[in-house]
Amino acid sequence: MVLDIIIISYNVKYYLQQCLSAVEHSIVGLDATVWVVDNNSTDGSVDYLEPLFPNVRFIRNSENLGFSKANNIAIRASKGKYVLMLNPDTIVSSKTIRDCIHLLDDHPEIGATGVSMFNADGTFARESRRAVPTPTVSFWKVTGLCALLHSHPVFARYYMGHLSQGEAAQIEIISGAYCMLRREALEQVGLLDESFFMYGEDVDLSYRLVQAGWQNWYLPTPILHYKGESEHPSTFRYVNVFHRAMIIFYDKHFRQGFFLSRMLVRLAVYVKAFISLILHFLRRLKRKIMGYSATQRVYLFAADGVKEKLLFYLAKENIVITDAMADANFMMFQKSIYQYDEMLEMMINQNGKHRLSLCVYDDEQGLIILPRQVIVMQKNVR
Repeated sequence: MVLDIIIISYNVKYYLQQCLSAVEHSIVGLDATVWVVDNNSTDGSVDYLEPLFPNVRFIRNSENLGFSKANNIAIRASKGKYVLMLNPDTIVSSKTIRDCIHLLDDHPEIGATGVSMFNADGTFARESRRAVPTPTVSFWKVTGLCALLHSHPVFARYYMGHLSQGEAAQIEIISGAYCMLRREALEQVGLLDESFFMYGEDVDLSYRLVQAGWQNWYLPTPILHYKGESEHPSTFRYVNVFHRAMIIFYDKHFRQGFFLSRMLVRLAVYVKAFISLILHFLRRLKRKIMGYSATQRVYLFAADGVKEKLLFYLAKENIVITDAMADANFMMFQKSIYQYDEMLEMMINQNGKHRLSLCVYDDEQGLIILPRQVIVMQKNVR
């Protein structure tokens, strides 16, 4: 067995369906096994997906065990030379997985590799490349200097902004959204630390690989990541869970000077969160005062006659179809006509000032999949 792909699921069945569909296409001809570990979803994920993907191995947990424990269950059951941890809200290109396998095959000193992750609007996700978040590096990030001086080798080190997006490079931290690991390296440093429930476990594992002498690499081969379907970064819960994860990481790896570092990072995180919530409130207030319309617009790439079939379902969600791409918020692709590679290429290579987010019309399953929203239609609507 060459590769085991492990996906942790929790109440994201339609995004997971899309993820599995792309993965299924990308591993044709590869000696690979796909595992889905479901953390006791309440949306009927496994019952819905098992008939659609009979070759996928599903593991049902009786409770939500979190990211680390769920991954470790499948890692222990798997046998592949390489292990890929993959988020359910991702779409891989047909070449991404093969590119990573070739890199690991050719360079035995590499313990893990990440990839170019793109957001739903086609913009590059900066977390594709990260440095070890020492207290100093983290402080530059949460205070905003990292974003302000986004290519500075010191202040922007958190996202390693001085590196070229289009070139492979050695990095330190690989995102758990897409992380392909060499099993030999994983067995040497140990599995995911189960002290982390969600967030931080990828940072900890990457750092342990570096400490053990393995190299972590960034490879400019693309995936799309909807990013955070289960948790929005502006919510208090996200800030709280992420903060606690970083405290666990600091306590484990940077105990010297821990108290002061923790206080500084804690203060910076919550100040930033407070400012974000205030700005969000002010934007909503401005829209209300000015009579802002929440109507969303999609530009359609589909067969003739599809538009009329979609209008009813979109109208219920205050979404309209526009013939002018400049006025649109989304690019909508008909899945039976466009391959995922074509969708990703068009999303990444958008021209113009406005970034349009990906919307997929799955005409086989009767779904309209947008970032943070899925519209369920009648099955087999064409």
